[in-house]
Amino acid sequence: MDDAQLDLDDMRDALTGLPGLDMARERLAEWAENAGQAPDEPIPATRFHALLLGLRRFETVNLAYGAAAGDDALVEVARRLTQFAQAELTGPWMAARAPGGTFLLIADEPCSRERWQMFAEQLADRVARPLVRRGGTLRLSPRLALLRVLKDEGAESVLDRLAQTFAVAQRHQGLRVMWADGETTRAGRTAAELEADLLRAIDRKEIEVLFQPQFALNWQSGPDGEQAEERLSGAEALARWNHPKLGRIGAGALFAIAERADHVVPLSRHIAEQALKAAAAWPAPLRLSLNVTAADLSAGSFPFDLGRALGKTGFPNDRLTLEVTEQVLVSDMSLAERSLSDLAAQDIRIALDDFGAGFCNFRYLKTLPLHYLKLDRSMVDGITEDPRDLAVLRAIAAMAHALDLEVIAEGIESEPQRLAVAREGCAYYQGFVRAQPMSAEAFLKLALGQ
Repeated sequence: MDDAQLDLDDMRDALTGLPGLDMARERLAEWAENAGQAPDEPIPATRFHALLLGLRRFETVNLAYGAAAGDDALVEVARRLTQFAQAELTGPWMAARAPGGTFLLIADEPCSRERWQMFAEQLADRVARPLVRRGGTLRLSPRLALLRVLKDEGAESVLDRLAQTFAVAQRHQGLRVMWADGETTRAGRTAAELEADLLRAIDRKEIEVLFQPQFALNWQSGPDGEQAEERLSGAEALARWNHPKLGRIGAGALFAIAERADHVVPLSRHIAEQALKAAAAWPAPLRLSLNVTAADLSAGSFPFDLGRALGKTGFPNDRLTLEVTEQVLVSDMSLAERSLSDLAAQDIRIALDDFGAGFCNFRYLKTLPLHYLKLDRSMVDGITEDPRDLAVLRAIAAMAHALDLEVIAEGIESEPQRLAVAREGCAYYQGFVRAQPMSAEAFLKLALGQ
């Protein structure tokens, strides 16, 4: 290990593995330089956004459950923060560990004030989910300070304003999100207006379907050493809402709004039809993966509607994979089992998505017609540094193979991770190490080798 790597390791938080504030300062300077400015000049106006996240009365967690539980909570908050940012942000971003059990997120993400507020509210919801551990269930109360970086503002001013605002937010009983200028919100789109916007979004062609490439892996060991050969195997369809006033809204916020508006099924059907239409132009044997919601499975007509969409677009049944999460299954296990069995009988493959993120009920592996286990990114985050994480991955892969299931690794962001999952027998992977989500046109060019 060279000196540069040692210096980099020294700048990371030992508990969460996140960079420290010094690395965040450097990243802001890099962004400023790439924007055509010298690193010591002010950061460009409203292109960069930042937030500071922490837990209210976090000291009570340590008192009630012990320091180890407090450390576990911080690790989980860091995981939820990075996963949410990965899913919702399209531009460069960085999460860092800040003092006092807080976390900084900076983003080179031009967006409206209302969009950054929405992002923060959705992130707060994600962090506030109960944390189940052996000693009991932890209830987390996140507080967030937000800002849009000003024209004449440097990194130290950004951090100072966030810290001062966060201290104020901590003292308010029911206030989760506060802007650094003292405002909690600005007049924008209310929840009711957003729901009404969504009802018109499909007709206005504001819902965009992107495609996250997936790759098949083949681990080879020969005279030239060990290597992981790969080929493009297909893509997962992901939805984004290009709101005319708020900018791009990610899938998490999009479906949360759709659920409030009771519009999940029409939205899901629209996404499926658009994705199947685009995938019909892909060369065989490339596969399409679609996410299935609880509302989809609750609709008794879902298998019929999907079959009709397949027939309309001409996309072959046996090249379609439906990804279903544990959260979807728990709403009505019996109905989910019947619907998925009907779909599997039509030669459609089924993947259990986000495996490892929830309670991992092994009953699903026994009763559902599964073909794939798709690992949550938390299952691969530490496999190149922590032997225990690698051992967990190895055990899951061995169990999957014993059940005749293929493993898909999600969230692969480095070459060492790619090699590790290949070595442990994962058949497929997706992640930014090879490709980010892309438009239908861009994926078709990739598929055709252009």
